[in-house]
Amino acid sequence: MTIRIKALNIFVCFLLFGFITQGFSQENAEKLNDSAMALYKQDPQKALLILQIALDVAHKNKKKSIVALSKNNLGIVYRDLGQFQKAKALSEEGLADARDELALASAYNNIGASNRSLGNYEEALIAYLKALDIYEKENAVIEQATVTNNIGMVYSYLGMNSKAIENHLKAITIFEKKNDQKGMSDAYNNIAILYANDGELDKALNYFKNSLAIEISLKSQKGIAESVNNVGAVFYYMQEIDSAMAYFNQSASIEKTIGNLAGVGASYNNMAQILLENDRVDDAKIYIDSAYHYANISKAAVDIETALNMYSQYYEAKNDTKTALYYFKNYANLKDSLLNIETNSKVAKLEIEYQTEKKEKEILSQRADLAEKELDLSKKNSYIVGLLGLAVVLTLIGLLLYNQQKLKNHQLQKENQLKDALIKIETQNRLQEQRLRISRDLHDNIGAQLTFIISSLDNLKYGFQLPDKLSAKLRFISEFTTTTIYELRDTIWAMNKNEISLDDLQIRISNFVDKANTNSENVSFSFESDDGLNTGIKFSSVDGMNIYRIIQEAMNNALKYANAQHIAIKIQSDSQLLKISISDDGKGFDSETVRMGNGINNMNKRANDIGAEISIESIKNKGTKVNIVLPLQITNKTFDV
Repeated sequence: MTIRIKALNIFVCFLLFGFITQGFSQENAEKLNDSAMALYKQDPQKALLILQIALDVAHKNKKKSIVALSKNNLGIVYRDLGQFQKAKALSEEGLADARDELALASAYNNIGASNRSLGNYEEALIAYLKALDIYEKENAVIEQATVTNNIGMVYSYLGMNSKAIENHLKAITIFEKKNDQKGMSDAYNNIAILYANDGELDKALNYFKNSLAIEISLKSQKGIAESVNNVGAVFYYMQEIDSAMAYFNQSASIEKTIGNLAGVGASYNNMAQILLENDRVDDAKIYIDSAYHYANISKAAVDIETALNMYSQYYEAKNDTKTALYYFKNYANLKDSLLNIETNSKVAKLEIEYQTEKKEKEILSQRADLAEKELDLSKKNSYIVGLLGLAVVLTLIGLLLYNQQKLKNHQLQKENQLKDALIKIETQNRLQEQRLRISRDLHDNIGAQLTFIISSLDNLKYGFQLPDKLSAKLRFISEFTTTTIYELRDTIWAMNKNEISLDDLQIRISNFVDKANTNSENVSFSFESDDGLNTGIKFSSVDGMNIYRIIQEAMNNALKYANAQHIAIKIQSDSQLLKISISDDGKGFDSETVRMGNGINNMNKRANDIGAEISIESIKNKGTKVNIVLPLQITNKTFDV
């Protein structure tokens, strides 16, 4: 398997667009570019809108350098969205109007990245080397590391793994030294791909998880999608198929949200491969169709190639050898056009020429420096003694001032830490007092009032001879009010806790099961949790209550509609997932014909709020099972293991 590691109101937009293009200056256009590039990893669509406004402002002010900057930045965002041909064209247009060396280098780098994704590896390397040459002249260290990392990706696609690892490790060294988090994440990703392809899965998974942690801290949706996809690929290689499918599905969902069509195609290709290898041939077809559709829109060469190979495998499994052969020929032809001996030799030749030219320039520069130093040496000797004395005096003064400032800074730091701690404690105490006050008000006022309503209704029923319909209506209101009291108590229970542990949740579920056993004579209940269940899992009070409400709603549905004799709740966990199931042996239903009510919609909404997946399996006359799956490691902000 090939690892593919990968809205505003319209009327308001037009008003904003017209205002900006009429009134903004060159300085505003530059600020718009800066704002868009700071935003595009989190919200690429909004960044595109801002960049288009900046481009129109630059055109209006006839500032070619800002026009070039805006076009190249648009190209960078479109490249991240998988629209590689459009990205390449915009950066090539930006080259013509660029007025400084760094702008040229940025455009060359984006052209190289777009060509790489389109399968034009020779053109990609040419553009990358031009960018690298400029960045070295300008002493732009971070940018040099970025381009070096990108060159490693070209070697990776060409199967030249040793050269690829050499470039990635060189880039990682620079990124770590400069503490460039985004650069480190990209380099970790790329080197992990190589380790995965070489079968070193533990190393690959470690690098991918490091990359994912960085992307989550940066809140980069694009980066999170790529890293989640890559973790899924490693789980695939480890034969942990369920985990792999869950990660690929999450990656596709994020890529759709940000509009990266190439990323969607890559994720669907991965899921299709898993289904084919696990004899789920019919299920695989829809993923292959989707992958091929998105890959063709984005012109992502490797994804098109992979989808053609998937089609060939699919039709071979369906015993349609003629169609399988047709797709395999298309796959082979495309692969041969992307990777051939001539291309590899040209790439190697380009590398040699670049390194040779670089060495020659270094030799000439060294000779010029040597001549200049010899010329200046006689002049400098007369100043050395005086400078040394002055240096000693200045050093002593500097050390004295430094030590004083260091001591002062240390004292200020301690004072600030103490103030922060006191403020944090005071804030937590106030929040806890507020929560306790609200919960007491709910219990003493609302709870007492509901209890009074129940008592009054009972007095009406037993104190007067009421018609049957009215008596039934009063009984219904009394039962509804009693249920409301129970739910109010659950809410107060959650409010009185800063966090809810898995132990707390199990105890609450057990209490609910005990009440249900008491109130339901014809139905038996069971509650089971694994012996090895990680009871250290903790949730926020809101998330814990949402989980409890989902389980409660599933049990109530089974009691009301299933006519079941037995209802079972089971909780399991591993290092990655928490799994909860509620099953019954009732009459079941046909999900194709039965209309889902508000209860199930509420369950889906609560699951979505906590980042969980919920599914309902039902077979007529055999029962229904509700499955809840919560990924523990991805949503670190929700769960604390």
